[in-house]
Amino acid sequence: MLPSPYNPTRELTIGIIGGGQLAKMLTQAAYRLGLRVAILEHGADSPAGRMTKLEFPEGWTSPEALESFLRASDIITLENEFVSPELLEHLAQHRLVYPSPETVRRVRDKLTQKQVISEAGIPAPAFAAVEAPEDALAFARQHGFPVVLKTRTFGYDGYGNRTVSTTEELPSAWQALQQRALDSSLLAERFIVLQKELAVIVARNRRGELAVYPCVETVQHDHVCREVYAPAPIPDALRRRAQEIAVACVEAVHGVGVFGIELFLDGEGEILFNEMAPRPHNSGHYTIEACYTSQFENAIRAICDLPLGSPDLIVPAAVMVNLLGSRTGRGIPDSVIAALRTGKAWLHLYGKHESRPRRKMGHITAVGQTLEEAHLYARQAAEGITW
Repeated sequence: MLPSPYNPTRELTIGIIGGGQLAKMLTQAAYRLGLRVAILEHGADSPAGRMTKLEFPEGWTSPEALESFLRASDIITLENEFVSPELLEHLAQHRLVYPSPETVRRVRDKLTQKQVISEAGIPAPAFAAVEAPEDALAFARQHGFPVVLKTRTFGYDGYGNRTVSTTEELPSAWQALQQRALDSSLLAERFIVLQKELAVIVARNRRGELAVYPCVETVQHDHVCREVYAPAPIPDALRRRAQEIAVACVEAVHGVGVFGIELFLDGEGEILFNEMAPRPHNSGHYTIEACYTSQFENAIRAICDLPLGSPDLIVPAAVMVNLLGSRTGRGIPDSVIAALRTGKAWLHLYGKHESRPRRKMGHITAVGQTLEEAHLYARQAAEGITW
């Protein structure tokens, strides 16, 4: 029998597939609500795994670990979209699973994701599946260079993306992406000249109730988010339009949980869909300190079918700065003393064992009366950390 909705008079265990920083922050939110957490991850002592006695480090490819995790969990969720829908379907025969296997199936493959979004009438850049470099060249001739090539699965933080500016660059880009691709085909997209990159976090519970967070600006370098400004410094009408598109995206995939919707503001002032993640998102980390209810707490509330908390900002402005690895080595900073002396920012370290260039090792959030003030505090704190 599938478990009843959340009841604080009984111990309920949330099973999370994945043990990274998103699972860690989900776990912290679950504990505040009096829940227990089980973590299924490939490897022991993950950031989230070390927070619970219910850690299953053999991962989801181990039938024994999967069965033990299933027995320990009442409701199952995930911290990344790389888990196969087939695995989630197996789990859903025994437990409530959110986002549902069908939602993950619609989002996991970026081609399928774009097709679902397009069929819902949501504006997005032109795209096509391409089976060979010749197909990508034909797409470029139709839409013009540059062209963005992407793997259909397992792409994040710039891994799995290539911007191709000339015919001569196509073969090497194709070969590099094929080494990461599970499917022989890739996704080609029209390159968008941007004013800004935007994002909106949307929470949706099992009854369809929504909590829509402010539209934020994300500042990217090398396809990795470096900073987030909340709210986005754009006109109110554009912020509302971004929120409307984000809600339409989540409803198009019948989402339950928390979703991060990445958007483009193009050179003509139009907002276009970029990508969707069926989980808490890096662009929403600021919500821990800056909103009444964080994206992580609303993710837990949503899958438990609880009333959703307010997503509104409790301050005029907030800025989040990602702390990225700059070298390969131990994951613990040499010192955080100067960062802590800032006094007007929050430091989050994820506890990853190993640092690598561009890897997200933590983040800083600061708030202020203006974005400029919040940015000043956030940068001061971030620059005070030595690795």
